[in-house]
Amino acid sequence: MKLNFMNRFDRQIPLRDGRRLGYAEYGDALGRPVFHFHGFPSSRLEAGLHHTLLQQRNIRLIAVDRPGCGLSDYQPGRRMLDWPDDVVELADALGIGRFGVLGVSGGGPYALACAWKIPERLDAVTLVCGLGPVHDPGLRDVMGWHARLAFLLARHSPRLLWPVYSGTLAIGVRLWPGTTYVWKMASTPGADRATLRDVEVKTCLMASVRESVRHGSAGVAREALLYTNDWGFSLAEIELPVDLWHGTADRIVPPSHTQFIARAVARPRVHLLEGEGHFSLPIRHMGAMLG
Repeated sequence: MKLNFMNRFDRQIPLRDGRRLGYAEYGDALGRPVFHFHGFPSSRLEAGLHHTLLQQRNIRLIAVDRPGCGLSDYQPGRRMLDWPDDVVELADALGIGRFGVLGVSGGGPYALACAWKIPERLDAVTLVCGLGPVHDPGLRDVMGWHARLAFLLARHSPRLLWPVYSGTLAIGVRLWPGTTYVWKMASTPGADRATLRDVEVKTCLMASVRESVRHGSAGVAREALLYTNDWGFSLAEIELPVDLWHGTADRIVPPSHTQFIARAVARPRVHLLEGEGHFSLPIRHMGAMLG
């Protein structure tokens, strides 16, 4: 797999409220449209790892930066349920009627928000290592200490979240991306560690995380607040089929998150892959997910 990072699409559209929404397109420009919602913290660039596979599968993947991340302007006071409106506006601008949504990790809640709010526009809903509602203590407490700290700050001391992210995340990612990546490798199990050693994976993921704080950390901090507070909709009211993919060795978002979502939605289709982790699963098995 050879990917030319200099030829990525860096696109924006103006939204009705005056903001700009950033996105990239990968795969087959005439293929079946699927909107990709990136992880946390991340950006549209993470989907570039699948460009060749998407071409082979005739998929047009539109990877969208959420507000305050990458090329998308910050949206003060935004809610989880504001996201489907941005997606519809982008789809309309691109002349797309019905489409699929693919939410990876922290993008999972946004895919579920679309399934709840705009089901008439969707023909597929897929979550990969999807984050569950971490305002539930049982889901939050099974995560790593850094995630628990971020979500607890967001829930109980949100004013502390901005300096933490501005100092630790934004500066660290910009100045010492390699160190940040090595720390991530050290905290993952075997399947993920092997995947993260791949040079192309490393290049793509480091670029994507750096891009997430291109204009500062306000967008990422807002994400943490949204995850840890009530999402504004009931999972039980989602009537579309939801495909849920998760690796049994995922230590970043444990599989109990997918099991929680599967119990809540009306029509879950659960795919648990033995021994796969948070990074190895989407990189090794995206072909099956697209199928």
